[in-house]
Amino acid sequence: MSLTLIIGTKKWSSWSLRPWMAMKEAKLQFKEIIIHLRQPDTKARILEYCQAGKVPILIDGREMVWDSLAILEYLAHRFPETKLWPQELPALAYARSIVAEMHSGFMDLRREFPMDIGADVPTPEHSAGAAGDIERVQQIWRDARSRFGSAGPFLFGRFTIADAMYAPVVTRFRTYNVPVDPVAAAYMDTILATPSMMAWYRAADDEEVE
Repeated sequence: MSLTLIIGTKKWSSWSLRPWMAMKEAKLQFKEIIIHLRQPDTKARILEYCQAGKVPILIDGREMVWDSLAILEYLAHRFPETKLWPQELPALAYARSIVAEMHSGFMDLRREFPMDIGADVPTPEHSAGAAGDIERVQQIWRDARSRFGSAGPFLFGRFTIADAMYAPVVTRFRTYNVPVDPVAAAYMDTILATPSMMAWYRAADDEEVE
């Protein structure tokens, strides 16, 4: 196995966090290459690897996969023993639905609460759209934990792709001190206490960013 994951600045790159965290939690061995974002040569450096021009990028031998969700799907098929998707059909259907919703939605939340690992600021004034996104995320977490989470502390009991996809939202809620319900607070504590997330925070704190 020879996996390389090309990611962006850990302080800011929410899409990079998703496959990185999943690979760490699944105990997959991989080489990590960081391309710092918001630099004059950022685009050119990314284009050296992939003409899509965005990170993350997974290289597996002669194969290349880009886009966070595509990478996660590839890993789930490439390494079925990791069980990165829930195994039971009802849980799998719900997990795929909420992952797709995160992949394509929550635009107001993304725009008004950008990922900024290590920052700690008061909750900013925000739009009704962002408020709706915040409530919808908590509703998803409540439903998943209630219906499928009895076997462990993650959305579907054990860690899955769904947790990787929602992990950047956890960091946003922490950064901006967003008030959340008790279920969401407990789930955030779970994600923030994972070895992978703690390692990501440590690395982000050590980055020199402008």
